[in-house]
Amino acid sequence: MAIELAVERISGQRPSRAIAFLPGILGRGINLRTVARQFLDMRSAWSAWLVDLRGHGRSPKGTPDPSLESAARDVVALASRETVPLHAIFGHSFGGKVALECARIGGIAPLQHVVVVDSMPGARKPVRTGDSALAVIDAIESLPEVFPSITDFTRALEGVGFRHELAQWLSGNLDREGNQVRFSLDLQEIRALILDYFVRDLWPVVEHPPAATRVHLVIGDRSDSYSADDRDRAIRIAAASNERVTVDVLPSGHWVHVDDPGGLLRSLLRYIND
Repeated sequence: MAIELAVERISGQRPSRAIAFLPGILGRGINLRTVARQFLDMRSAWSAWLVDLRGHGRSPKGTPDPSLESAARDVVALASRETVPLHAIFGHSFGGKVALECARIGGIAPLQHVVVVDSMPGARKPVRTGDSALAVIDAIESLPEVFPSITDFTRALEGVGFRHELAQWLSGNLDREGNQVRFSLDLQEIRALILDYFVRDLWPVVEHPPAATRVHLVIGDRSDSYSADDRDRAIRIAAASNERVTVDVLPSGHWVHVDDPGGLLRSLLRYIND
């Protein structure tokens, strides 16, 4: 069953259509606020929705049967309740595959563009090393449930091997309880979402975009999200798609909107030009 998502709405001067921004796992809609505002500065007829996906931010947590499909159906339900029609979805990482799943499900009649940022559409083996979401989940589960302060939480994460910048970013998910703070996300729910993300194969959506939808794949050149074979497959599909599928390879790592915001914005404006 779809749940009601928390959304921050930003409007251009004359909004007649909307673009939803879907963050990666463990993230919040506001993580994409900068690129959304830059887009609206150039496309005044649009409104931007910064969406907290299920289990994240201010949206309900601990939801039953968490999956990529359930996360997408929440977005489809959100579009059905809004008065401004949803014409585009921008998704980074986990959010990119949610965007593709929205297109697969259908039900968003005016959907014209799906922008998938450094999210390989196919199935692959779950990543459990380094700064991966599964490694983060395992680490947080190993820590105390509450901390005296945000600083204590970030130091604890750094103490088990994570970068200061990542620890600070994750601290945005802390809730204050009196004189203590607690990590607010249901880690079992987050684990189920990310594991489903890895096993789902959405290449068919890229190969055959439904209805009038166009799919735009943005790949970080220094990211390991795409293997060489995956990248070649994406480029072959784009070459045969008569512009219904595009591929941009930008000089960035996985966090494309941080590493190359200018290049990402130029790609958005080139494809979403109405």
